[in-house]
Amino acid sequence: MAKRDNITDVFVIGGGVNGCGIARDAAGRGFSVFLSEMGDLASGTSSAATKLVHGGLRYLEYYEFRLVREALAEREILWAMAPHIIWPLRFVLPHHKGLRPAWFLRLGLFVYDHLGARKLLPPTRTLDLRTDPLGRPLKDGYSTAFEYSDCWVDDARLVALTARDAADKGAVIQTRTKVIGASRGNGMWTIRLQDVDSGLRGTVKARLLVNAAGPWVDSVLREAVGQNEVNHVRLVKGSHIVVRRLFDHDRAYFFQNKDGRIIFAIPYERDFTLIGTTDQEFSGDPRGVAISEEETQYLLAAATEYFERPVTAADIVWTYAGVRPLFNDHKSKAQEATRDYVLTTEGDAASGALVNVFGGKLTTHRRLSEEALEHIETILGKRGKPWTKDSKLPGGEFGPLEFDVQVERLNELYPNLADKFLRRLARQYGTRAVTVLGDAKRMQDLGEGFGADLTQREVEYLIDNEWARTADDILWRRTKLGLRIGMGDKARLEAWFEARKARGKK
Repeated sequence: MAKRDNITDVFVIGGGVNGCGIARDAAGRGFSVFLSEMGDLASGTSSAATKLVHGGLRYLEYYEFRLVREALAEREILWAMAPHIIWPLRFVLPHHKGLRPAWFLRLGLFVYDHLGARKLLPPTRTLDLRTDPLGRPLKDGYSTAFEYSDCWVDDARLVALTARDAADKGAVIQTRTKVIGASRGNGMWTIRLQDVDSGLRGTVKARLLVNAAGPWVDSVLREAVGQNEVNHVRLVKGSHIVVRRLFDHDRAYFFQNKDGRIIFAIPYERDFTLIGTTDQEFSGDPRGVAISEEETQYLLAAATEYFERPVTAADIVWTYAGVRPLFNDHKSKAQEATRDYVLTTEGDAASGALVNVFGGKLTTHRRLSEEALEHIETILGKRGKPWTKDSKLPGGEFGPLEFDVQVERLNELYPNLADKFLRRLARQYGTRAVTVLGDAKRMQDLGEGFGADLTQREVEYLIDNEWARTADDILWRRTKLGLRIGMGDKARLEAWFEARKARGKK
């Protein structure tokens, strides 16, 4: 890693949704920005979410009105920003006798419909599950349900595209680069970096440091900055299972559990259903997090409580877990801990300022970034105006209701390529699908195939444009094709990466 003698304005630690969001906003206002991520983009919490852009209906129970209002307002802003990776999703909430009463659910959804700036998303409606087709997958005995709106997001792609836009605006994005030390002096920070793969070290000087390391935010303060007494975040593990598709329609289910928690059952990648999440206190290294047998059985039992056909371990095709870095508000239960974010500033322009990011969620990352920029501009001075509210992420340069038009356009441009393949590329790359495909006329023109319509051309695009460095980066974060390819195909992709590395390419 070459030493950088120039001084950057803002150095961001953490390549999750908050770190990339802050880097993007800052770069767009004219600040020089350097972002360092010790792993891959979204390799921690930001790729282990339930993948929703939502107001957080259940947060109303804990009187989180500010957070819910802000999140509700952000749904349509983010949908318009990235309509290829974010789209509306309708949720069916069955009334379960003996749990929250129907009037309570009705009231909560009335507030949900009217608290945020909803324009395109349809309002809540009441369903009779005894006659409505949406009741067919469920057990007998559920008669009333409420259907309401939120949005779906491809979480890891949201992070990658946010980083791409930050880089397009001048930010330096350095993945697999760990901050091993940060010291103040003469009104600036000297940040010591180490390349995780090669071991090479270097330094960057910056006027302001942003600690957006997610579950590692306290670790950065202790190990890199040298603060001994820190206990700002509460780590809560959330786990999910992915099973073979449980129902044929495009709605999701919102289920109440007898322990007071809720789970979702969501259509996932066309052929699967995503079930989650859990809330368990966590200690230890977040990099080693995995679903436990107890959590697996909890999710299977919770889903089986509602679905006519029992959901069993044999249905599971994939599991994942992540650690949420919630602000430590000392609540007694993990599920009650606030999902709101807290930003703090230490120091000033003369001494070298540090902005810490605690908590946050996918839905509010843009507003969190704006608030972080208010802290940054208080210290470094104003550069540009807030700009992200009406912005577009790469590939999202079309209207929120125009996705099918993009697919039709691709079919016209590439008549010899399968519609299913083109639809997947449109979902992942939006208008930049054309850049991926180039002048290809047939699948053979896209180079070596790695199974499940993943081609060499797409892999090289992700390496060149989205910091992909390994097979797992490609299969589980830039795409979800890991659900579809076999071990042999994965081995070929890994061998391709090794051969590329042997040729001296990063």
